[in-house]
Amino acid sequence: MRCALSVFVLGLMLSLPSLRGGPPVPGENFTLHESAALTMIWINPGTFCLSDPLGANDDTWVTLTLGYWIGRTEVTQAQWTAVLAHHPIYQNDPRPSRAKGAERPVEQITWDKAVAFCVALNAQEHAAGRLPDGYEYALPTEAQWEYAARAGTEGKYVGELEATTWYKENSGDTTHPVAQKEPNAWRLYDMQGNVAEWCWDWYAAYPGGQATDPAGPATGIYRIIRGSSITSPAGH
Repeated sequence: MRCALSVFVLGLMLSLPSLRGGPPVPGENFTLHESAALTMIWINPGTFCLSDPLGANDDTWVTLTLGYWIGRTEVTQAQWTAVLAHHPIYQNDPRPSRAKGAERPVEQITWDKAVAFCVALNAQEHAAGRLPDGYEYALPTEAQWEYAARAGTEGKYVGELEATTWYKENSGDTTHPVAQKEPNAWRLYDMQGNVAEWCWDWYAAYPGGQATDPAGPATGIYRIIRGSSITSPAGH
């Protein structure tokens, strides 16, 4: 893990049309059923530069051919509990977090626990008839994460750092309830700071050149974490 505190942004990948009143409609935001209350923001397909601000000379022009949804905020402790409260593995640890609070993000989770949350949510939503075959909640790929985080910007930060981000200099060394800072241009909160966020990919250098819908290497040692956290200085 890149830092002491980690969480994930939940992404919903969709490749099939859907009906109003049933599954989510491509191009429209939606909020999951009341018990979890996960708000998902639609992200249009597009092209952007996956770029290392330290100048590693491996900038990669990425094209994402499919639109997708991504969580409006980091997954909160209330949302985590709503999905996993009855899961036998998590009954003794319903809110895996040091700083407790229903609207604070979960932050003591491994990549495997993040995936377990997605698996449980998929099963729950399939059983309720809200998620047809071929639809899947999953961790975003690194490319999907960065495309959503940048929200059309190209600089080091998506906005004025103090206004958008809980980081080492202003966090008080604790996590904060989600959506207290300003969102990015696509209305996503805390993509920088508060807690770092798991991605699907195995860790590897950017490939350079051009890439279409990259999902990282097939194998590896470490999974990717992005966004940094309350323990991170601005340079991270």
